[in-house]
Amino acid sequence: MRPAVKICGLTRRVDVVAADQAGADYVGMVLSAGFSRSVDLTAAQDLIDGVRARPVAVLVDESADRAIELATRIRADVVQLHGQEAPETVKAIAHGGDWGVWKAVRAATLTDLERAVERYGPFVDGYLLEGRIEGVVGGGGAVLQVGDERIVRALLPEGATFVLAGGLGPASVGVALSRFGPDVVDVSSGVESSLGCKDARRVEHFVAAVRASPPHANFEQGDPL
Repeated sequence: MRPAVKICGLTRRVDVVAADQAGADYVGMVLSAGFSRSVDLTAAQDLIDGVRARPVAVLVDESADRAIELATRIRADVVQLHGQEAPETVKAIAHGGDWGVWKAVRAATLTDLERAVERYGPFVDGYLLEGRIEGVVGGGGAVLQVGDERIVRALLPEGATFVLAGGLGPASVGVALSRFGPDVVDVSSGVESSLGCKDARRVEHFVAAVRASPPHANFEQGDPL
């Protein structure tokens, strides 16, 4: 097995279709208002109508009730949380529907990851790890710089999904895969022609680069995703 691919920050139907046709496993939409790639609920429902790829609701500091409503309305396969949500809120979201929960961690040091695991470990299915740029919600394209796959895996709970994001693109994803061996790779700006507009060829090349990567040892050994 090779890592799954998530194309995130989708705002246009043509881009969702292109990602789906290229073979992306997940398509992510920012459903919280006020961000450069935010889409409202009605638009999000139209974006993913009829596509094969699994929808991801990307949320920032929503209440549990609102998060559950948004995820339910788009039939989310995953709820991805990018804020400072309280553990009780994350627990309620996790129990609110038939979806997985990924907690995003902007990690400048391994301590950032350790704290997130301590805070959210019992309530989430996976961790999206990216570098940190101060003052930016989300990684802002910052490359993760905390050791390598062995170090990260040692800190993650057993069976947790490891999602790698930040600074990825068609030319760089192969090196990132060999270094970190994630279960999922997540890209947004790295396949854009302009803010919020994906480039279909870049999306194709990104997916192809992931598919062409050698299977990672963890997958060959049958470790859980």
